[in-house]
Parts: sequence; C-alpha cells; structure tokens
Amino acid sequence: MSQLRRFAQVDVFTAEPLRGNALAVVIDGEGLDEAQMAAFARWTNLSETTFLLPPTDPAADYRLRIFTPGGELPFAGHPTLGSAHAWLASGGDPRKPGELVQQCAIGLVRLKREGARLAFAAPPLRRSGPVDTALRAQVARSLRLAEAELLDVVWVDNGPGWMAARLKDAAAVLALRPDFLAMQGLKLGVVGAYPAGAAEAFEVRAFVPGLGVPEDPVTGSLNAGLALWLQGAGLAPERYIAAQGAALGRAGKVHVAREGEHTWIGGDVTPLIHGQVRL
Repeated sequence: MSQLRRFAQVDVFTAEPLRGNALAVVIDGEGLDEAQMAAFARWTNLSETTFLLPPTDPAADYRLRIFTPGGELPFAGHPTLGSAHAWLASGGDPRKPGELVQQCAIGLVRLKREGARLAFAAPPLRRSGPVDTALRAQVARSLRLAEAELLDVVWVDNGPGWMAARLKDAAAVLALRPDFLAMQGLKLGVVGAYPAGAAEAFEVRAFVPGLGVPEDPVTGSLNAGLALWLQGAGLAPERYIAAQGAALGRAGKVHVAREGEHTWIGGDVTPLIHGQVRL
C-alpha cells in the first residue's frame, strides 16, 4: 500500500536556482523495493533520483540508492551531494560534526562541509589507462571527430564506468554535436581546458545515452574521475573549478581540491521543492 513519504528536489552544483543538475530525493525510502524505486525514477525523468535509507554499515550515517531512468548506479556525484544536503535538512545528525559518511553500492563515501558547501572524497579509480583501439575509434565516431582531434581517451571509472576524451580546448568541447546512436554502450565524458587565467580551468560534458540521459547537465562522479586522472597526469592544478552544463543552458560549477591523500569534489546545493510524495 502506498504512503506519504518526505520528498525534496534540489539543484546541485549551483547557488543559483535552475542552473545546476536537478535531483529528486525520497527522504523516507525505507520499505520501497527495487521495482518501486526504479518506477519512480522513470517517472521523475531526471538524471538521477535517490532514496535515503538506514545504514547497514555501523560506520555510515545513512545509506543511499541511486537510480537513473534506465537503471541503478553504484555511485554518482551530484546525487551524493544533493542527498547529503537533503538528509541534513531533514534532521539528519552526523556521527562526527562537519563530516558525513554515506553508504552506497561502491562502499563508504566520505563527505565534509566547507562553509555552506558540501564536498565528497573522490573514490579511487577502478579502471584507468588508455582505452583500446576499437573504443577510441567509437569515441571519435560518437563525437563526429577525427581521431587526431582526441588528445587522450582514457578510463576514469570510479564505479559508473566512465571513460574520458580530452580535446584541444574548452571551445572544442562546447562545439560538439554528438551522434548518440554511435555512442550506444559508452559512458563518455569530454574535457577541454580554458585559457590560463580564466575563471574556470576546464569545460566538461557528459554523455550517457544508454541510461536514458543523452547529456547530463553536471556530473560529480565524472568530475571526480577526471580530477584524479588530470591531477595525476600533471594536467590540472591542485585546486580548480570545472564548468559544465552550458550546452544545456545550465551553469554548473564543480570545485576540486586535492588535500593530502584525498581529492575533494564540492558544489553548492540549492533546495527548490520540499513536501511529500505518495509511494
């Protein structure tokens, strides 16, 4: 039998409403089965819909399940930040002041508060290094580019299966008009640098047509994987801001900071809707 459950919708990676990536959060997710969660995610038709649950790991503050319209994800970045914000706003009390521990399918994810902004520790890459020749050729076809225009095509997989293509500059990234039929089976991020001295260091775009998200407005998991790769390769500074979403009329800002052994992926969260949903 359906019941009323607390619900929130927030805009992630922006301090300005309607400029980031929307997230639906069912705060009282306990008691819903996987089919019900998947059906609600298809209905919201957002990049991701999440469900907050009691943790099963004693080290965690809460447990999170993350669904796209096409299926469940083991981890995702903007749902991590947006769900943490919703959990705190709904009365969640972290075990350690200023820190949160999220349990999800990839394990435990640490978060911290930086003033009003939340940030998560980038999970380690499960797969890295260059992709094979056939995949590189598919990436070129998908982006309607010559292979020579791809400076790098590498795995940056921290759970969802991301690979990344680096182009000559941010303008080349913004000019892309992908072929989504050729992209089937890929979870592809594209990155290009802005000129030195610009407000943002990189422009990022993310394409996941197989999960019902042809282009994602702003993508935390991809930016986390990109940060570990770019910083590790000496292609990015220890602190920078990545822009994402301009191609969709958004203006997402992803704040990246490497501190010691962790790279933190931060962003503003703007609440838009709070109420109840019948599920």
